[in-house]
Amino acid sequence: MSAAFDKAADQSLPASSVGGDVGDYFQLLKPRVMSLVIFTALVGIVVAPGTIHPVIAFASLLAIAVGAGASGALNMWWDADIDALMTRTAKRPIPDGRITPKEAFAFGMALSVGSVLVLGVVANWVAAGLLAFTIFFYAVVYSMWLKRSTAQNIVIGGAAGAFPPMIGEAVVTGNIGWAGFVLFTIIFLWTPPHFWALAMVKAKDYERAGVPMMPNVAGDASTRRQIMAYTIALALFALVPAAIGMGGAAYLAVAALGGLGMVGIAWRILKAPDLEASHKAGMQMFGFSILYLFAVFSALLAEHSLGVMWALPRLV
Repeated sequence: MSAAFDKAADQSLPASSVGGDVGDYFQLLKPRVMSLVIFTALVGIVVAPGTIHPVIAFASLLAIAVGAGASGALNMWWDADIDALMTRTAKRPIPDGRITPKEAFAFGMALSVGSVLVLGVVANWVAAGLLAFTIFFYAVVYSMWLKRSTAQNIVIGGAAGAFPPMIGEAVVTGNIGWAGFVLFTIIFLWTPPHFWALAMVKAKDYERAGVPMMPNVAGDASTRRQIMAYTIALALFALVPAAIGMGGAAYLAVAALGGLGMVGIAWRILKAPDLEASHKAGMQMFGFSILYLFAVFSALLAEHSLGVMWALPRLV
């Protein structure tokens, strides 16, 4: 770990740019990713069996958000060298010279420890333990190991982004239940088609940075087939909440229609006649998949929050 820190800390930066302002540190938190974490954790809290005081729920969500931001900061600290080589990430605070690697590392570690301690105190230590594991998984298992060593980086590493609903459920119940596991699996299956669709478009960037993303390792054709397979699995599994009584008719409609939309775009990617067409369909998948995940989780949130769930016959 010491050698890893020295590697990142030794990157040359414009001396006059060191220090950063509030906006630079906020950018380290990956706010767009953080917003998704907050939202999915909130759904985990709402669908969990039992009740929780609103103040505890709010404080817990804040701690989870800070933990997610800590993961982002540590990821940017570690990935500063490859971020500098990619057009999508070259203007991040560290490669752009606005924050030093040492500052980013200290910031991320402080937020990691603080968020876990706060969640343990205001909620319970099971939820805090899950948050600590999520930070470790994203910063160490994914960023330091998987990302640069295997084309399955997104598949396995995607678990880090799927943990928030489980943490949310643990905040309420103090344990890990079926609701959190089902939501975890939806996000886990969603991650590969979402990111591989973008990776097809940004393949040259990843190749230049030496990151073994699926299109660079297995090729475009194989990536298209795997996007199709994961999308079908996602569309089918997303119906499970309705089958087990966790979601109602409104959720079923949203999940079914959204799943058909996802499969339709995946089919266009699979059958694209040339690289330009596949890239166009890939960007459609990247954008639509965000709307899809938001829609299915919003449907669950609305049904459970507003009490408007129309019961469906349970299959199990």
